[in-house]
Amino acid sequence: MKPIRKLAAVAVSGAAAVAISALPASAATPQNGTKAVPAIFVQTDAANGNTIVAYDRTAAGGLVQAGSYPTGGDGGTLAGSVVDHLASEGSLAYDREAGLVYAVNAGSNTITVFAVHGDRLARRQVIGTDGQFPVSIAIHGNLVYVLNALGGGSVSGFVRAGGFLVPVPAWHRALGLNPSQTPQFTSTPGQVGFTPDGSHLVVTTKNGGNTIDVFRIGKLGPSVTPTVTSLPGTVPFGFAFDGYGHLVVTEAGPDAVSTFSMAPDGALAELDTMATGQAATCWITATGGTLYASNAGSGTESVLRDDAAGTLTLLGTSETDAGTVDATASADGRYLYVQAGGPGNLDAFRLNPGGTLTETGSVTVPGAVGGEGIIAP
Repeated sequence: MKPIRKLAAVAVSGAAAVAISALPASAATPQNGTKAVPAIFVQTDAANGNTIVAYDRTAAGGLVQAGSYPTGGDGGTLAGSVVDHLASEGSLAYDREAGLVYAVNAGSNTITVFAVHGDRLARRQVIGTDGQFPVSIAIHGNLVYVLNALGGGSVSGFVRAGGFLVPVPAWHRALGLNPSQTPQFTSTPGQVGFTPDGSHLVVTTKNGGNTIDVFRIGKLGPSVTPTVTSLPGTVPFGFAFDGYGHLVVTEAGPDAVSTFSMAPDGALAELDTMATGQAATCWITATGGTLYASNAGSGTESVLRDDAAGTLTLLGTSETDAGTVDATASADGRYLYVQAGGPGNLDAFRLNPGGTLTETGSVTVPGAVGGEGIIAP
């Protein structure tokens, strides 16, 4: 790792100079100044120019647009998708340690790096992903990995240095999925993410493989091959880690949520599974001991909890606008923000004791029908 980090530190000065010179003097249209208020950033994934739209949360929990920030790349649409054009989770990611936001540009095969200042963004870099159709981003420390959905699927690795990303070609790993399998939106990989301790990199393959692939992360990058857990017919899509360290996965095949333990070699053992009774259970958010699963076909959020043994309990269901997709919790743990890909809306909910939701606001995000990607730093 040390030689790679040294190389990255040397290379970043040149990369930074290129990135800065390539950007316009103003890459944003802010409507407000920097404010000490909770901000939410939503990705439009528009094919004619991807954009990050910023919102402020009002004292009553409503949403007010604060700015609009072009990424310098294009969004994209997987064939067969309707409300979820990327068919993935984690396409917009926040690097808390560095104060940066990373956004995928699926139609341009690039990712964009923004510096974040309150509810404002400043574009710093646009860089290729060494793959086709990037859909998900994972961060741990100064390591960043991107999941590319097309061409059989792949993950590409970067080192963050000096506020910019430096690619490490030796960390590229092909997933070996069938690039011709249809329908495209369910046959491509769904998410990449680190385990909480950063020792493993997890990839869900949806119906492309019906597997969860786990790469061990060492000094020379990811293991050459992953440890593969086969889950026939389940269509593993999105995932999160609960407070006990369990991997919690949405399964779009049976419309269920499952919990897993992970061995040191990356092998998974199922602990429990719970059907949501909803349609297209694909995304999941963990916050404050509660799990929220997004059901795109029902326009709902399923509310669950699990215990130290990984046993799941379904607490209830809350309605959202049509086409419930990606979601995130506020940094203060008081709100859940949900993207509704049907109308392109952003819905805000107050988190109540017991995990129930109370809607406090909803806005239509310009150009975001079918869009995915949301963070609340």
